[in-house]
Amino acid sequence: MCGIVGYVGSRAALDVAVDGLARLEYRGYDSAGIAVLSGGKLELEKRAGKLANLRSALDERPRPSDGIGIGHTRWATHGPPTDGNAHPHTDCARSLAVIHNGIIENFATLRRDLEDRGHAFASDTDTEVTAHLLEEHYARTGDLAAAMRAVCRLLEGAFTLVAIHTGEPELVVAARRNSPLVVGRGIGENFLASDVAAFIAYTRDAIELGQDQVVELRADSVRVTDYDGAPAPVREYHVDWDASAAEKGGYDYFMLKEIVEQPRAVADTLLGRAGLDGTLTLDEMRLSPEDLRDVTKIVIIACGTSYHAGLIAKYAIEHWCRIPCEVEVASEFRYRDPILDPTTLVIAISQSGESMDTLMAVRYAREQRSRVLAICNVNGSTIPREADGVLYTHAGPEVGVAATKTFLTQLVACYLIGLYLAQVRGYKYGDEINAVIAQLAAMPDKVERVLDTVEPVRELARSLADAHCVLFLGRHVGYPVALEGALKLKELAYMHAEAFAAGELKHGPIALIEQDLPVVVVVPSREGRSVLHDKIVSNIQEIRARGARTIVIAEEGDDTVAPFADTLISIPRVPTLLQPVVASVPLQVFACELALAKGNDVDQPRNLAKSVTVE
Repeated sequence: MCGIVGYVGSRAALDVAVDGLARLEYRGYDSAGIAVLSGGKLELEKRAGKLANLRSALDERPRPSDGIGIGHTRWATHGPPTDGNAHPHTDCARSLAVIHNGIIENFATLRRDLEDRGHAFASDTDTEVTAHLLEEHYARTGDLAAAMRAVCRLLEGAFTLVAIHTGEPELVVAARRNSPLVVGRGIGENFLASDVAAFIAYTRDAIELGQDQVVELRADSVRVTDYDGAPAPVREYHVDWDASAAEKGGYDYFMLKEIVEQPRAVADTLLGRAGLDGTLTLDEMRLSPEDLRDVTKIVIIACGTSYHAGLIAKYAIEHWCRIPCEVEVASEFRYRDPILDPTTLVIAISQSGESMDTLMAVRYAREQRSRVLAICNVNGSTIPREADGVLYTHAGPEVGVAATKTFLTQLVACYLIGLYLAQVRGYKYGDEINAVIAQLAAMPDKVERVLDTVEPVRELARSLADAHCVLFLGRHVGYPVALEGALKLKELAYMHAEAFAAGELKHGPIALIEQDLPVVVVVPSREGRSVLHDKIVSNIQEIRARGARTIVIAEEGDDTVAPFADTLISIPRVPTLLQPVVASVPLQVFACELALAKGNDVDQPRNLAKSVTVE
């Protein structure tokens, strides 16, 4: 996912742009570049690789900058990660520079037409067509904002575009369609970014831009229009975390810090949700109780870690609400002709609120007149804005690419939505709601206890640094936990990891068991799911008999599994449906420590970005 920074004000724009890009490094990228105006001329520098390469180039050739500039970190889509393909891109006259996040789907046709009209291209990217289109339209109007609006009407796909021009040295112009962009409002200065983290050191006052809008940014003003030039409504908000929240806080990696922050994140997500009478409150709800009582089916859509949260939500929602619930991979959802109607409730889970697969699935659901609820961590992002209701998680900024605290807060949000639906549909009353809320309120302390006892997990992980494969098994809500544990190991340690429902073991996967193969087993509660507990103990015996190295996660006091566990990881005893909140934490630590033992960068795993904003 690309990172975008724009600035206009009295500071040196080059410094602001580079600082902003550094704060966006967590998004993942393979090249970086800046463009600033200096004495009315365009100064450009860009380099493949990490931001350090760009910094070195700027140090080799220092240059002054006026108070206007843009910066970009690119994740390659069209064209390999080279200096030439890095952003910004310029027009033929080198009078303007443009940066872009997203994909322009009709770029090939546009490029052919531009080349036929004499434009010379210097890159393989889809982005460069916008520079030449802006050049043509600016030549006709002398107005960069008007040129941007005209160009946007020609483009197909998902994009954020930001441009500066030597002819208007006081102006930054940007546009968005299906791609994130936020304005930061300062005093005598203004900012643009794909994420508030880029400007949080300067201001916490922000403006969310809507779909198909163009913003004109000057030092003393912000003007927002639609693509036809008409004034467009905006929503201003205040960011409730500061720059220090995005720093490592003494840890070597952001992921280590964010794992430790989970008790607080869970507590913050629960804060203020339930009244004394058990009445629950979501952040924004535009569906009436009557709307929710009419629902006959629930479909949860999500990707990656959020999908695993959705799988766990299915257990809770069906148990508490007695309503059919499906869980779909968002990238597949709209392509299989799903059966949706106005009585279907779609729950979209997305950490960023900008995941393109999930966003497109939400829009498809809306086209079918289904109702949509969102679970999201980023206030003002696109998916919550387009949903009928939203429950924001309060995990704060998560810089590490692999989700940790956002996963746990998504689980809590799923439980809250399940309880909310059960309440409005009459399946649970205030005292019952309060009882579950009390159990949830105890979870931060339970997670803290897990974190206090994970040193043996770290030692285990280091001992397995040379392993080629790890298998994961689980039953009931433990199965999605196993899936998440396997995903974390793939993301961070770059090794093969596979998760199975334990009951499927004899239907094929048991053939994979060999001497000393590490197998992680998530054991359900002996009290809450005694039948499944006994069955999974049998599974452990089966794989151990075939030489596997058994790593067992079980609740404290479960003595029945101890004889069959080569390594026993104890977690606090909690209600069955809530067990994923504590059972996931050792698996996060396990994957993180194993990756560190391999020498990997756990904050920025290879080939991954924090949010996927293209399909």
